[in-house]
Amino acid sequence: MSLLNPVLQPPEVKAYLSQGERFIKWDDETAIASPVILRMDPKGYYLYWTYQSKEMEFLDITSIRDTRFGKFAKIPKSQKLREVFNMDFPDNHFLLKALTVVSGPDMVDLTFHNFVSYKENVGKDWAEDVLALAKHPLTANAPRSTFLDKILVKLKKHLNPEGKIPVKNFFQMFPADRKRVEGALTVCHLPKGKNDAINPEDLPESVFKSFLMSLCPRPEIDEIFTSYHAKAKPYMTKEHLAKFINQKQRDSRLNSLLFPPARPDQVQGLIDKYEPSVINVQRGQLSPEGMVWFLCGPENSLLAQDKLLLHHDMTQPLNHYFINSSHNTYLTAGQFSGLSSAEMYRQVLLSGCRCVELDCWKGKPPEEEPIITHGFTMTTDILFKEAIEAIAESAFKTSPYPVILSFENHVDSPRQQAKMAEYCRVMFGDTLLTEPLERFPLKPGLPLPSPEDLRGKILIKNKKNQFSGPAAPSKEPGGDTEGSCLPSALTGEDIVWAAEEGAELEEVEEEEDEELGNLDEEEMKKMQSDEGTAGLEVTAYEEMSSLVNYIQPTKFISFELSAQKNRSYVISSFTELKACDLLSKASVQFVDYNKRQMSRIYPKGTRMDSSNYMPQMFWNAGCQMVALNFQTMDLPMQQNMALFEFNGQSGYLLKHEFMRRPDKQFNPFSVDRIDVVVATTLSITVISGQFLSERSVRTYVEVELFGLPGDPKRRYRTKLSPSTNSINPVWKEEPFVFEKILVPELASLRVAVMEEGNKFLGHRIIPINALNSGYHHLCLHSESNMALTMPALFVFLEMKDYVPDTWADLTVALANPIKYFSAHDKKSVKLKEAMGGLPEKPFSLGGPVACQVNGAPVPSNSGSEEPKTTSMEELRELKGIVKLQRRQEKELRELERRGERRQEELLRRGTAQLAELGTPGRPCLWRTLQGPRRIRALKAWTHEYRSSRIGWSRSCSSRARSSTGAS
Repeated sequence: MSLLNPVLQPPEVKAYLSQGERFIKWDDETAIASPVILRMDPKGYYLYWTYQSKEMEFLDITSIRDTRFGKFAKIPKSQKLREVFNMDFPDNHFLLKALTVVSGPDMVDLTFHNFVSYKENVGKDWAEDVLALAKHPLTANAPRSTFLDKILVKLKKHLNPEGKIPVKNFFQMFPADRKRVEGALTVCHLPKGKNDAINPEDLPESVFKSFLMSLCPRPEIDEIFTSYHAKAKPYMTKEHLAKFINQKQRDSRLNSLLFPPARPDQVQGLIDKYEPSVINVQRGQLSPEGMVWFLCGPENSLLAQDKLLLHHDMTQPLNHYFINSSHNTYLTAGQFSGLSSAEMYRQVLLSGCRCVELDCWKGKPPEEEPIITHGFTMTTDILFKEAIEAIAESAFKTSPYPVILSFENHVDSPRQQAKMAEYCRVMFGDTLLTEPLERFPLKPGLPLPSPEDLRGKILIKNKKNQFSGPAAPSKEPGGDTEGSCLPSALTGEDIVWAAEEGAELEEVEEEEDEELGNLDEEEMKKMQSDEGTAGLEVTAYEEMSSLVNYIQPTKFISFELSAQKNRSYVISSFTELKACDLLSKASVQFVDYNKRQMSRIYPKGTRMDSSNYMPQMFWNAGCQMVALNFQTMDLPMQQNMALFEFNGQSGYLLKHEFMRRPDKQFNPFSVDRIDVVVATTLSITVISGQFLSERSVRTYVEVELFGLPGDPKRRYRTKLSPSTNSINPVWKEEPFVFEKILVPELASLRVAVMEEGNKFLGHRIIPINALNSGYHHLCLHSESNMALTMPALFVFLEMKDYVPDTWADLTVALANPIKYFSAHDKKSVKLKEAMGGLPEKPFSLGGPVACQVNGAPVPSNSGSEEPKTTSMEELRELKGIVKLQRRQEKELRELERRGERRQEELLRRGTAQLAELGTPGRPCLWRTLQGPRRIRALKAWTHEYRSSRIGWSRSCSSRARSSTGAS
């Protein structure tokens, strides 16, 4: 059970990292090189370096995006720095000593920290081990206690020249309310003056925890504690803690045999770990403060930590996975203007993306180097070889599974296409897959290889033209002649198959031309506008065609034709509009298409601001490559990053069984039960928040569900916090319930904290099947999915299998049969007593049963006698009684309505009379009545009202008695 044994353990920091190493830190802009000592703190929270002046700089491990050494590290451009490092000498060995650490809040805004070691190959070890710490699953998904511990570590590392902690650092760390910080310091007997300082020895972990409890008290946890602790006792025993864990923190859907509930003797270890009082530990007792730290610990992680690790079956065909995909990867801003950068390929691949796009265009003389740019726009160019070099460096740093290069090829020069193919072969080497695997030939009806089969391989997606005949010779400016595009080494069998495939391709092209011919000019313009430059690709020549195998793009014609061809290695790309249209018209066929082969969705061409569409609707249809603009951290991109953070950040997520099996049919717009899937009911209560903002502001929380169209209400929000308290606001509201989540594996939950005025403060998106039930701290992330140290929410989650109302009683009976039937028997006895004339003995399965009809006993059947049935007369009489009862109920409802109308009429009359008494222009009659006359008038009005009420009540009673007598 994860509550007692967390799945993930904190990363281990190697000794040499915490001991430190001498480096020279250099900066190209200032041309300054400074000796430093580079270290990692023993818990792996910060990479920091100390200058000779004792000044320190810190780098949060969560902000580190990459580390590089050797030829991939940055090289100084300043001549002054080059002289310092003797770079103009042939034996300088600079590359063997170079180390670059890349950090930043997102993929575009990056900072490069450059170091040079005094020894060779030191940078290599540092680069590998620091990156391993940065990529550890717990670095971004640590428990609440880890993030609070990070604050203490930074405070104790960031010292003044006298080796003390400046008090002003506390004010900088907790800026929302200075008076509360001063009060918490006073409670802990620590100095609170702005110019004061604290000895690190005076701030051990126990004192820091007391400071936090004073600064951010937790009354909501005290309430939870009170409901489970021993009455009139300020502590919780082992038995009470075990009961709390089993009732609140345990998923009610777990099998008690496979996942046994916690026992009192097992929870003693939790008390030992979290209880601050030694005496309580010896007695096996947990105090309220110990309860707070227990709920902050890794045992109470909101995430199912095993989902962060690689846990999916990676041996299924490639088209059975969702694949993390990028659109126009090279862009850093908008689609019309802005910088293109090869660095984006590194950052996108490091984030776990497995499909990147390269828009290739013809290079200009004299170099004639192919370039990558967004055609017919004002975006800048980058060299094709720079992008390929960046991909070769970063392809498998985060994930070992295959990378797909989606070429949009506009290079109409055979020589430049040959140069592109040569760059790919040389720079990728053995990682480039140039031939199909022996077990997976390119033949119709056969499946694609799996990610495991293609582990460590790079696949090319480019037009394939390998079966065309010899092309007519044509001269380019360079003087080269185009030769035949048919490969020279083909066997007889290959030629026959090639001929068949060539015929098929010709048929497809004819159908494409016929379909395009039916479109009018406006429709053609609209289609080209939506597709951008994707529809303007040129012919693939022999060198590039030979690199294409399992990802062969083709123009989509129809689902029927694709099913007829049944070629798993053929892929079609759709704009978001085209895919949405197909999804609305033929959703089931679209799902079946994705069971057989792959599809790629990309943003429409009019998204010039590089905004993104919501990917959920296309995941619902099983589309594998839902390509997004990674440079824009909007909500769709946030959802994409959050989803692919799981399964070891491999970039591949196995689709659900019903989206893979040919014998299962799935309609993403269905509102009914999905075959082989148990729907889930999710309830979330937002209880409180901690350190939500650096300012004193009012805040609120939004809770949103992404899933199938048939899933329940999508968005809730709390009210604004009662006061401008961002340190520990509390929301006392009802739970938000998502009653019927049809496919939990396709749904995710977003919880976002907003400031008054709709300013974003932090959020978290988590798949439904990766959530744990119970009370948890939800640590928030930034818009770019980077973990935030301070902000967190305290929530209560409850998940259970969805049960329709009609089956609720049966579910209760199955869960606890004894309790259910005991209550049912009591209810039956009360009903019999109320009805009268029915047998006193309860129903028994062990012997004959006697009953009465019209008061006359009817003997029961015994032995081999045939049971006697009720006569038609008795049934008619019973039916008459039912009709009479219904009529009486109807009359009673009518009397109630009349009484309500009469009451309203009397109230209106009384109001009118009072208004008449106080009419302007004449003296108030009520005021003219003095003494006994006023009392008599008041009694008269009261008597009239009561008489009407009594008359109505008697009428109801008499009608009820007459009805009962008739019964």
